[in-house]
Amino acid sequence: MSRNRVLAVYVNQFVSWDTSLCIHINRYSTNYVTATFFKVISRLGDGWFWYAMMLGAFIVKGWEAVVPVITVILVSCLGLVIYKILKVKTVRPRPYQVHQVIVLGERPLDVFSFPSGHTLQAVLFTATLGGYFPELMPIMLPFTLLVALSRMVLGLHYPTDVLIGAAIGYGLSLWAPNIHQLVQGSWPVL
Repeated sequence: MSRNRVLAVYVNQFVSWDTSLCIHINRYSTNYVTATFFKVISRLGDGWFWYAMMLGAFIVKGWEAVVPVITVILVSCLGLVIYKILKVKTVRPRPYQVHQVIVLGERPLDVFSFPSGHTLQAVLFTATLGGYFPELMPIMLPFTLLVALSRMVLGLHYPTDVLIGAAIGYGLSLWAPNIHQLVQGSWPVL
């Protein structure tokens, strides 16, 4: 068997696993209470929860939170740019668009599936803001896990969309110290 054929077999198995897991997780959306819970999580993950966490940082640290919050916002904007580029380059359809067994539990914010922007931002905010304000981690970490799960329960993303979104979010959070220095250097008063 040629290398290309072997690779094709593995890719097909991987895609099959991704689809099967997506269908399995999406079955939880048939329960009204579960679906409603994850819709609320998803809506909060649109940004509202993260705005509240940044406000929480100001409440906890006062003006000391200015540079960290500006840093988080800038890293988040970088994440948004990468997310937008990947969405239009990969054009992966959402699971509910491809598989009739998948129930759409919430309206999508955009057309394509890859990567999960909600998960990208959730991990990015948790890793970055949580690095500055560890006292917020007990709230942010469980919420981040619920956001990631909500994307699959609601039929909006495949598991790989969520995993790659999380990896990108975490990778971008590693740039926060460099961006923090730039922000602090630009506004020495802060």
